[in-house]
Formats: sequence, C-alpha cells, structure tokens
Amino acid sequence: MKFEKIVCVDYTKLEPWAMEELQELSEEKIEVHNNVPDSNEELLQRIGDADAVLVSWKTKIPEVVIRQSPNLKYIGMACSLYDDESANVAVNFARSKGVRVTGIKDYGDPGVAEFIVSELIRLFHGLGKQQWQEMPVELTGKKIGIIGFGVTGQLLAKCLKPFGPKLFYYSRTRKKDLENGISYLPLQDLLQTVDVISFHLPRNTLLLSSAEFDIFGTGKILINTSLGLPFEESAFQDWIKKEGNFAIFDGDGKKELSAETENLPRVITADKSAGWAAETQKRLSEKVLQNVKDFLK
Repeated sequence: MKFEKIVCVDYTKLEPWAMEELQELSEEKIEVHNNVPDSNEELLQRIGDADAVLVSWKTKIPEVVIRQSPNLKYIGMACSLYDDESANVAVNFARSKGVRVTGIKDYGDPGVAEFIVSELIRLFHGLGKQQWQEMPVELTGKKIGIIGFGVTGQLLAKCLKPFGPKLFYYSRTRKKDLENGISYLPLQDLLQTVDVISFHLPRNTLLLSSAEFDIFGTGKILINTSLGLPFEESAFQDWIKKEGNFAIFDGDGKKELSAETENLPRVITADKSAGWAAETQKRLSEKVLQNVKDFLK
C-alpha cells in the first residue's frame, strides 16, 4: 500500500536515505519544501491534493487548513507529540475528521542532558564568562530540581547521579517506581529546597509566576531547554535582576525570550538546540519513517 502523494510542507530534517525509502511509499514524486510557509494560504497551496504530509515543529497546521484539505489522510509530525495542547497540529480536530496524526519521542534527549551537565559545570567552576559563586564549586551535594520527569528528565538524573548531587523532581504525576536516588517534591516545596531547577516540559506549559519565583529565591540557577517558556517572562525579568541569580537557555529554550530579556546580565544563552546532533537526526529519520510504514500497514 502507498500514498498517492506525500508533501514535506517544511524542512523536516529527514536524512537522504529516509527520503529515498519514503519515496517508495508514494505513487507521485514527493514534494519537498525547506522553509516555513508564510501563511495558511501558502500552506494550503503546498498541501494541495496530497493525502499525506510531513511537518516539523516550526509550522502550525490548524483546523482551518485541515478542513480545506479534503484528500488528507495522514499527518506525520517530525517532532514530539505529547498532547493536543502542546502540538503544532490540531490533533484532536484532525482525528475527528479521520486524519491520522503521528509524532515521535525520545530522539534528542542525550544531547539535552549533555548540554545541561556541561553548562552547569562551566558555571559552577567559572570556566566560561560567569561563575555562580565567589569560589568554584562542584556538583557534589548541590540540590538540583528536575521539573518534568519524562525521558529527558530521567536521563538528566541518570547523568548527574555519579557527581553526587541531591536530586529532586516534580511531575504532574508522581512516578514512585523511578524514585531511585531522586525524591519527589510538590512544586512549591521543590522550589524552596533546591539550588538549581531544570525544565523539561511540553510547549504551552506555564508553571512559574511572581509568587513561585519569590519562593525560589535568590542565589539560584534556572535552566530551560523546553520549547517555549514555562514561566511568565515579566516575573522572570524581576527574578534574574536580583543579585546571585543565573539562567541558562539552549537555542530552543530561548526562542520565545524577548531580546531585552536575553541581554540581561547573568542570562546565558546558546544559539544551537541542545537536542540536535548527528545521532538525533538519525533517530528522527528512523522514527518518522517507521510511523509512515506502520500507518500504511
């Protein structure tokens, strides 16, 4: 079984070998676009009469586009799919119209964990332009809170354990079977307890406002590698301006930061996504292709 026509509506980052295998699953030549469409109208033109589309996290496919694409049977997200609220595709609406939507998970997690450990060590020891405390310090004994305990959060905990920090986590659902060397705390208790918090949450998850930042206090470190900001930016601005507070963002984590916030003292940002490497691209390509094959079966 094959699709009549597959369209990659933006740059999905699939490797050449995966595109070759994908072509075998399409009657017509695959149409590939390498930039984000400027409007829904342009997106609709790209989809045209296709019965399958692939899309990265950068392009939104809302209800209005799905409604006006009558041939569409399948949307393959070349990115994470947690739930409808955090997705860039109107997942529930698509499914109500008989359009199957698939996404992937667990493809960029090692790079994110490596980035966080690396940046913490640099900040603790003053190996970059900034240093957390007057004297260099080790990870040993530091209290680190992981907010969001999915695959990335669990991997980060595993990477940190050999250095001997005290690890805590907060998640919407407690995961007692995973509490080996890491303790669960409600959010406010965690903020009150730890020196460092690291966010690993789906997009459109807002957890911290002024009240939570007040509880977190000063002399602390905030790390965000999630897509989107899990806090109110104005509240974050007030917090980061207090002496002794630092924040670390990778390229994805900082995307929704204003230029004003990014340029504040003690805000450390990277231009690159921590979750992107050669291994990431290979895993993404394998998972997206497998989803397509599974649907056609």
